[in-house]
Amino acid sequence: MHDITLVTVPVFSTLANAGFALRREVFVIEQQIPEAEEFDADDLTATHVVAIAAGNVVGTLRIIWTDEHVKLGRVVVSQLWRGQGISTRLLRFAMDLARDRGETRFYLTAQHDKLGVYEKLGFVAFGEPFDDGSGILHLKMKTY
Repeated sequence: MHDITLVTVPVFSTLANAGFALRREVFVIEQQIPEAEEFDADDLTATHVVAIAAGNVVGTLRIIWTDEHVKLGRVVVSQLWRGQGISTRLLRFAMDLARDRGETRFYLTAQHDKLGVYEKLGFVAFGEPFDDGSGILHLKMKTY
């Protein structure tokens, strides 16, 4: 098992760009989500977190700060690194970062087959399943 380093990175830095490339690889190519659905204006103002292992970005997510809650999203781990707890570590890191800023309310939309990852961290699904435009069913989730 390799050491995993988690770090926030500025948008369009070398590491953020590697995270964007990973999102493209997994969401656009692997899951066939339209690129216009994957990348949006929120990327310009979000806080980006990457997981680095063996000198490569192997996971990423973004944090969007709103008045209502902290929205976590675009959680992705490279195919070769899945099943090693990297997404959970990314999420915990992001939530701890937000808590350090006094935030306590978290929100996300999860692909229906990934609910367990988020439930372990205290997220609860609500509402009806929906297609967010990607062709993949999602559920809204939040912490209480």
